[in-house]
Amino acid sequence: MDNRIKMELEAIPQNEGFARVAAAAFIAPLNPTLEEIDDVKTAVSEAVTNAVIHAYDQKGGKIELVCELEGDLLHIRVRDWGKGIEDVKQAMEPLYTSRPDLERSGMGFSFMEAFMDGLEVESVPGEGTCILMDKKLGNAPWVCGEE
Repeated sequence: MDNRIKMELEAIPQNEGFARVAAAAFIAPLNPTLEEIDDVKTAVSEAVTNAVIHAYDQKGGKIELVCELEGDLLHIRVRDWGKGIEDVKQAMEPLYTSRPDLERSGMGFSFMEAFMDGLEVESVPGEGTCILMDKKLGNAPWVCGEE
């Protein structure tokens, strides 16, 4: 392990932005592309938002964010101790939402899958959810123009 951060956040909407920025700042020493930074920020934002809205029904709780670097491989873990997910496979289907009353798009897990290289969701009803994401940094295509 090259570097690791671990933080605990209150499960409130205001901390989603903080989690995004913390993850982006953590990978900054690797000189990531803007695309890589945006990918990581979007995935972290979706994971934290899922915990705030779905795990705790916007009533507060704790969210743990862990970012680890192993060379150019970023591992992110977002964990909550909320109500858990009854059917993870169904929850990961595009457009599925357990909160249609909040006009949620149901695309959170789809975005995490699209922007990261690996996504794993572990959940136990009544105990919480752990989202594990991986991204290899430094693979974004470079645009090179010859004069």
